[in-house]
Amino acid sequence: MMKPEQTLSRRQFIGIAGGIAGAAAFASIPFDAPAQENKPKINSKDFTVDNRELDVLIIGGGMAGLFAAVKAHHAGSKTLIVSKGRVGSSGLTPFAKGIFSYDKDNAIMSIDEFVAQVTESAIQTNNPVFTRQLAEHSYARVQELKAWGFFDSPLYHHSFMKPLNERNIPVEERIMITHLLKQDGRVVGASGFSLDELKIVHYHAKTVVLCTGSGGFKPSGFPVCDLTHDGTIMAYKIGAKVTGKEWNDGHPGSAKNSGSCYDNWHGQIEEKPSVTAAEIHHDLGVDMNYQAYTQGAPVMMMPPQHAGKSEQNQAAKLDSFPAGPFVPDVFKRSGPPPRPQEEGFIRTLISGKGHSGPPGMGGNQVGGSSAGMAIHKSEGLVPINEQGLSTIPGLYAAGDALGSYMSGGIYTQIGSSLAGSAVQGAIAGEAAAKDSLNVKGKLTVSETYLALVNQQILAPLTRKQGYSPAWVTQVLQGVMIPNFVLYIKKERMMQAALAYVEELNEHHVPMLMADDLHALRLAHETENMIVTAEMKLKASIMRTESRCSHYRLDYPDVDYENWQAWINISKDTNGNMRLEKQHFDSWPNFS
Repeated sequence: MMKPEQTLSRRQFIGIAGGIAGAAAFASIPFDAPAQENKPKINSKDFTVDNRELDVLIIGGGMAGLFAAVKAHHAGSKTLIVSKGRVGSSGLTPFAKGIFSYDKDNAIMSIDEFVAQVTESAIQTNNPVFTRQLAEHSYARVQELKAWGFFDSPLYHHSFMKPLNERNIPVEERIMITHLLKQDGRVVGASGFSLDELKIVHYHAKTVVLCTGSGGFKPSGFPVCDLTHDGTIMAYKIGAKVTGKEWNDGHPGSAKNSGSCYDNWHGQIEEKPSVTAAEIHHDLGVDMNYQAYTQGAPVMMMPPQHAGKSEQNQAAKLDSFPAGPFVPDVFKRSGPPPRPQEEGFIRTLISGKGHSGPPGMGGNQVGGSSAGMAIHKSEGLVPINEQGLSTIPGLYAAGDALGSYMSGGIYTQIGSSLAGSAVQGAIAGEAAAKDSLNVKGKLTVSETYLALVNQQILAPLTRKQGYSPAWVTQVLQGVMIPNFVLYIKKERMMQAALAYVEELNEHHVPMLMADDLHALRLAHETENMIVTAEMKLKASIMRTESRCSHYRLDYPDVDYENWQAWINISKDTNGNMRLEKQHFDSWPNFS
């Protein structure tokens, strides 16, 4: 046990992680810090309670939420958007500057060929239903965005609000949703609290569309810190199946000012969005993490298995490391791909031009900047159909909140993440609206149930002693973000990390405390991150192979015989975490 006066410095942690976890390094942490007295600046008894009644509730104000709201409204439902941040200005949507459009009149490949190439790159981890859906609907969604002025500004708020204002779709911002409401086996709304005033809001809805995005462990250097898998964990708590927790996003950060999100990303943030065409890749897995693990720092960003391959092979031979992450032959590159005709956005990532888009196009890199996040569209709620319906009746999901496996466990098509959110949001919104029209009569939610939700929302404010969310988050980061735990995996290290995470969940989560509204938000986010960490470790331990962005040193090969399957996670009848396989060519078991 570490004594209180002993600390682990930022520089020491980066060194231990082989240079790859620098963006998530943490300041001095006494791991056995005692519980502290809570001195709230606000009184939990002063909170008011509001109620809203509607047909369709859209949770999230990004690209998926926008289209879900518009299409739900078009289908005749009373719709409302509630967002933790500002519509079009929070989450990952503002940082995505490329959007894929399959234009059949100018495409260089057919939709069948597009689906086949994505499947090959994804090593069969994609769901071809959602891959095809992306190609079939992306062009129409891009045309709507053009009409709303989306491509006219680097900032998205005004273009997002245009269709919402024209349709008088109400928007409530800066509301932290903490609970999904479930009654008689069906979702009946959601509850949360205002980040600006002492107010709890219960949204009574016939259907709900989760557009809450992805999440991470609040790493530094990547614009994901306000996303903590809130939607996924809320859904898991009411019995929904979730998936995709073993995959990892491989976005690097620049070693210079690695903890500064703006320094890393302002070049891309300040660009206007642009349209991308079909061009399949196999990018941003854990190749750089493997390079750092086997060779140490510094690390340079390179396409998977290109000019640095010989050095990797030499390191593997000398140090008896297994082969690195597998890349299908057709996607191996001996150098950077040809520069596209258009420049800007993430095209800079694959061109020889200087650093003007995403971070790290030149110079040394650090990993861990998006720690806790998986490949876009590979994690989230398990769908039971192509409309994004979850295993909970009335609960839909879209975008990064839906584990659609649109691109599988690797990035295959530049711009598909933003396009996929638009496509899935539109489809889920329309389906949720039609579903809501079949629910007759007024929703009546038990007052006892709502009183319990109120109590759970405010619990961190009422605790006399406990742990600050910031401290618990730092401990979680120290356990989860090292390269040798989260990215380059082996069972011994993951079991050790799991022991820490389970301790945090069992002992520290019930003692999280808050003294104001911001800390109350942090307390709920911290719990969501801890549950996510447990999921990631257990799924990574269960998948005894390496494929796409999941790499295990103790199982370095693709296992086609035993692992043609996704991993789904849910609660069993005793409330324990249960993991199961879902074969690639089937929908989940659902009754």
